[in-house]
Amino acid sequence: MAQFIEFVTNHPLLSLAWVVIFLLIVGGWIKTRFSAIRQVSPTELTMLVNRQDGVVLDIRNEEDFKKGHIAGARQLTASQINEQKLAGLEKQKDAPIIVVCQAGMTAQKSAAALAKQGFSNVAVLQGGMGAWSSASLPVVKAKR
Repeated sequence: MAQFIEFVTNHPLLSLAWVVIFLLIVGGWIKTRFSAIRQVSPTELTMLVNRQDGVVLDIRNEEDFKKGHIAGARQLTASQINEQKLAGLEKQKDAPIIVVCQAGMTAQKSAAALAKQGFSNVAVLQGGMGAWSSASLPVVKAKR
């Protein structure tokens, strides 16, 4: 304990940095744990689509979407979701909606926007298309 106190007094900035990092990690974990938007694995996504008629929304740009996307996925940009230009998706407010991006990071904002717009069952593909591809799951390429 004496060494700990000596370290903190000799290195206050480094100690502060460790405290901030710890709080960010714990805060992120708590936020994820109690969020209305859950994260699903590629296997769970497949089950949601097959068993509950889930809808996959791919928010990547059109070029990436054409290179390869999940079968049956709809392509909408994050700005279209924010502007509520949902191309008929409003009829499926109670269906599972799974938002997919490249790495699973940017999909959170779009999923939160959908939840605010009244969609009751919104999820994000954990790891995005990267996780889908690394699980060796099939992708559909758009014809040019």
